[in-house]
Amino acid sequence: MTERTAVLEREPPRRTPFDQLRSGRLGLTLGLLRTARPRQWVKNVLVVAAPAAAGELFSPGAFLQLAIVFVLFTAAASAVYMINDARDAEADRAHPVKCRRPVAAGHVPVPVAYAVGGILAVLAPTAALVLCNALTSALLAAYVAMQLAYCISLKHVLVVDLAVVTTGFLMRAMIGGLALGIPLSRWFLITTGFGALFMVSAKRYSEAVQMAGKAGATRALLNEYTTGYLRFVWQLAAGVAVLGYCLWALEEGGIAGTSLLPWRQLSMVAFILAVLRYAVFADRGTAGEPEDVVLRDRALAVIGLVWLAMYGLAVADW
Repeated sequence: MTERTAVLEREPPRRTPFDQLRSGRLGLTLGLLRTARPRQWVKNVLVVAAPAAAGELFSPGAFLQLAIVFVLFTAAASAVYMINDARDAEADRAHPVKCRRPVAAGHVPVPVAYAVGGILAVLAPTAALVLCNALTSALLAAYVAMQLAYCISLKHVLVVDLAVVTTGFLMRAMIGGLALGIPLSRWFLITTGFGALFMVSAKRYSEAVQMAGKAGATRALLNEYTTGYLRFVWQLAAGVAVLGYCLWALEEGGIAGTSLLPWRQLSMVAFILAVLRYAVFADRGTAGEPEDVVLRDRALAVIGLVWLAMYGLAVADW
């Protein structure tokens, strides 16, 4: 092997201006996609909650409308993530984990994140007004405004921060019903709202337990909350969610109609077992993201499937 050949093997191939442009665009696109938090999109499946609860999931045109709502809510949530990361870029660079976010790492310029986030924030409610209805558009606009207020200041306010995150989940559960013109049951709203508060406060409690005695909590308010208070919140929320669901299940009476068994009432057993099982992880301080808890625990996943089957049979009146 000659000296010239050895040098050529050590040197990387030269990149043409086209290669650099393509790599830059691809890197920016991937960075924006990562900033939009694709892993969090699973939460937006909640848009089917109200239609499913009302038995309207399989009505004509429902799937197409709900698909549109899912995309629009995902766009609205992505707008908030991008604006939040652009605003917190400097602080994130000093964080051991958040420094890997595309905006903080420099893969996505701060002005680009602001611009794309702003476009999505305006586009989502506007498209909802054209493709859905005024109520859907108003709810999306309210969601974006509330989440931006959370990013700017509300996340630093005790209790209000829990209420805002919980309301975000509740809005996801409501929007499908608003898009299809389905009246929302008061028990549905109570159960969904306090169920969301249960999971949100259980997650905060777990973070507080894991960060106890350590410096540099990932959330500033964890230093303000006590573990005893957060435990009280998730226990209270779990109790109200169970009570609300039981009243909802018994709203149409405790006997079966034309169905084989009173599936709606029997589903209370599965719902309560699911809450009790989830509370095990909350009590241990290991209740992180709700989707991670469900996927990690096979028993909880099975209980959830049984509950879905029972409620589905109740809706179908089998």
